[in-house]
Amino acid sequence: MKKRPNIVILGDGGWGSALGILLAKKGFKVTIWGAFADNVLIMRQKRVNTKFLPGVKIPKNIEITHDLASAIKEKDIVLLAIPSQYLRGVLKKIKKIGYPHDAIYLSVIKGLEISTLKRVSEVIHDELGKVKLAVLSGPTIAYEVAKGIPTVAVIASHNLALRKYLQKIFITDRFRIYTNNDVIGVELGGSLKNIIALACGVSDGLGFGTNTKAAILSRGLAEISKLGIAMNAKAATFSGITGLGDLVTTCISMHSRNRFVGEQIGKGKTLKEIIKHLNAVAEGVPTAKAGHYLSLKYKVAMPITSEVYKVLYKNKPAIKAFKDLMGRKRKEEI
Repeated sequence: MKKRPNIVILGDGGWGSALGILLAKKGFKVTIWGAFADNVLIMRQKRVNTKFLPGVKIPKNIEITHDLASAIKEKDIVLLAIPSQYLRGVLKKIKKIGYPHDAIYLSVIKGLEISTLKRVSEVIHDELGKVKLAVLSGPTIAYEVAKGIPTVAVIASHNLALRKYLQKIFITDRFRIYTNNDVIGVELGGSLKNIIALACGVSDGLGFGTNTKAAILSRGLAEISKLGIAMNAKAATFSGITGLGDLVTTCISMHSRNRFVGEQIGKGKTLKEIIKHLNAVAEGVPTAKAGHYLSLKYKVAMPITSEVYKVLYKNKPAIKAFKDLMGRKRKEEI
């Protein structure tokens, strides 16, 4: 693609907005589409995403719209930043409207579809066919990226030329992009780490310490890696940026929604109560269900994931979940 690409971001959450700001500052023509007209109107008027990315100015050269048809018209890159459980519905809408078949579709979504247990890239191919596709993932707290805090991420695609092309578009002196061909591993690392972040948050809420969090992180990474390998991902991916790197960030950051949700559960609040007052989607909540089902499907033991699932969906007390994890049968570390 020789011309300067025209980019649309589907999803006006914090992450979509942060990437839109980054691209606009590089001189790209960017449109952000939002599903909720009221939030779009506020963003237009105030030039700030007060709901999802407060305190960060949106450049005037970013177009913000609620009109999906005009948003995707004649776009060269379609960046998907929609919560995983709503993605298929939006894809069905753009398919009905008439989507740009030759565009590049870039997913920045970290989640799994509960009903099918499919990765986001699989959902996209289901609905749009054999489009040019890549995924971007990594330890990327939206607020920090928007503020220009040094960050690294990975763009993964089976197409070498495509991932190199996107690398050039997104890379800045504060946002370093690596490339990878392990789409499965990059997507699974970015999705499953949210389950472990929930567990770390529960630990924080119960008042446990650094030792506990280190145990959850290391054993959580082992679970993610084992499932990933069973699903044909590369083992090395999980010790890299989109595996260990993203896991650490999500488990320790005060900006992490998943860690926060877990912390509130550890403090005794119900999931329903927490979600009611949460402005944004915590992807780890649906992913915990999908991850649990995947562990059963592939016959991979994932005790932390299993306990998070039971706490979220079976009303198991958080302290009982920790006691059961600590009391498991003695075994070798590996």
